[in-house]
Amino acid sequence: MRVTRFSWLIAGVAAFVATAGVSGPGAAAAGAEADAPTFTENVASILYENCVACHRTGEVAPMSLITYQETRPWGRSIKNKVMSGEMPPWHADPAVGRFLNERRLTDAERDTVVQWVDAGAPEGDRAKLPPAPTFADGWQIGTPDLIVEMPEAFEVPAEGEVAYQYFSAPTNFTEDKWVQAVEVRAGAPSAVHHILAYARAPGTERRPPAFNLIPVGERAGAAVRAREARARERGRPARPEGRGPGTLIGTMAPGTNPIVFEPNSAMRVPKGTQVVFQVHYTATGEPMSDRSSIGMVFSDEPPEQEVRFGQFLNPYFEIPAGEANHRVDALVEFTEDTEIYALFPHTHLRGKRWEYELVHPDGRREPVLSVPGYDFNWQIYYQFEEPLTAPKGTRLEASAWYDNSAANKANPDPASPVRWGEQTWEEMHYTGISYSVKSEK
Repeated sequence: MRVTRFSWLIAGVAAFVATAGVSGPGAAAAGAEADAPTFTENVASILYENCVACHRTGEVAPMSLITYQETRPWGRSIKNKVMSGEMPPWHADPAVGRFLNERRLTDAERDTVVQWVDAGAPEGDRAKLPPAPTFADGWQIGTPDLIVEMPEAFEVPAEGEVAYQYFSAPTNFTEDKWVQAVEVRAGAPSAVHHILAYARAPGTERRPPAFNLIPVGERAGAAVRAREARARERGRPARPEGRGPGTLIGTMAPGTNPIVFEPNSAMRVPKGTQVVFQVHYTATGEPMSDRSSIGMVFSDEPPEQEVRFGQFLNPYFEIPAGEANHRVDALVEFTEDTEIYALFPHTHLRGKRWEYELVHPDGRREPVLSVPGYDFNWQIYYQFEEPLTAPKGTRLEASAWYDNSAANKANPDPASPVRWGEQTWEEMHYTGISYSVKSEK
């Protein structure tokens, strides 16, 4: 029986590009057939379930889709994005794996939206409008039991490269806490590339992860020497192999969801913990002030299962200029009997595809996640419907493909080779992982 499962709050959908609205109110009323779907009876519930976590005031999307008056002008754009599969954003191959947080529309839901727009987007009987979902002010996880902010605001310059910044703030925990929900929020979202939040406990040795990184690829070649030389020129150490300033407890990146665990599982944060924010800022052309934070909701009781978070990466690569399909691999081997709950692939603007396979001790290969259309703007934790079983000795292979050619419209410099780097115009090969160790049950 599965004893742990956690659900990721739906991050919603991104901006619909407005090509044109539907016809005016009079035309809509005249053109709508008697049996056509209406906003109140058919469409609102679809939007409330799949879209409005982001498409509401104060969130990432540029317009709200909660009321009929807000939604109707975007009718044709909604239809186009839904028909193309761009919205809601979900990039995993349906043939590989099943996921709790999958956010595809069903065929019936897609047909309903299309038919509604084609009929002139009628409103319907207002008395039949379902209640709109409610959200805690500023937080998708509800009202946090604790909010930890950066100790002071950081002033992001208008231009130039900004090195990773680290900020430490106390939790003031006098006892260990079990965290059932966690959300990391940027104070100035347009200037924040990502945030990693770590728990650093006093006077304790950090537990090692339940896996070891296996060297693969170009780690002994020219790419390594060039990367390390450049780091020295900048006066910074070369990138460590997946280690941070504590235990990872939360992440924020474009399109990433907050985390909500089910009642029988939680994450342990020890007493006396300091939260360390690693923040990657990107200049936007105007100065900005950021004071990011992390919110936590506590469990009233110790859980049946402790969930842990980790990360692994391969910083040793060089993608040739103009190369449209360059592969980079990373490999870890599990040192304990482990269950895997979610994987989080991360590259920058040249990343195009990810594939993950488990290689079991008997040699059997098991594809577990395929992301053929990776999108930097929607970085998703893929949560498995059933946890993956990884006995001790199992290996997890993570392969990413990159497009460094001029055909990639997002490519900032197709004429140059690219290596690991912190900035968006450089590249990464990073995987986040959530898991439990069976011996800790």
